[in-house]
Amino acid sequence: MAVDPVAESQPLTVMGEIVAVHGIRGAVKIYSHTDPLDSLLDYTGWVLRQGAHQHAVKVVSGRLQGRVLIVQLKGISDRNQALELVGHEVCVPSTSLPDLEPGEYYWHQLQGLQVFTLAGELLGVVDHLLETGANDVLVVKPCAGSLDQRERLLPYLPEDFIREIDLVAGRMQVDWDPEF
Repeated sequence: MAVDPVAESQPLTVMGEIVAVHGIRGAVKIYSHTDPLDSLLDYTGWVLRQGAHQHAVKVVSGRLQGRVLIVQLKGISDRNQALELVGHEVCVPSTSLPDLEPGEYYWHQLQGLQVFTLAGELLGVVDHLLETGANDVLVVKPCAGSLDQRERLLPYLPEDFIREIDLVAGRMQVDWDPEF
């Protein structure tokens, strides 16, 4: 497949991952990171990325089946072609994401933020988020200069624990006891 130079120059957001093939006609199974899961199908032009390699693809058809999407991509017509795509991230240009209301954030915007207590103690950086059902959870991993080397799980409840998020400064302030 040819690499789309436009796709290479745009910032991308990971929206899912190809986890398996489906059938013999080249369909793939995708684990979607979107909510709802099938909203990934709203974006018909994707960029598939694995390491430093990426290429643009078009969605021919797709449907939700259980917790995965079954998707047929243009130009992929057999199982062997589809097998080559397993493990690729499914990305879309970040500029194509819908605007959010003030105080709302995409998960990818929170990843990498330094997390400080109200007393100014650095707990670490947001590594990733977990969806638990009741509420999302920030996984905060230690970094250079952090208070200690503990990984912490902080509930992502802006009304209760998150006091400030400053994307420009790359930091988040939380009302959290570092002993937890």
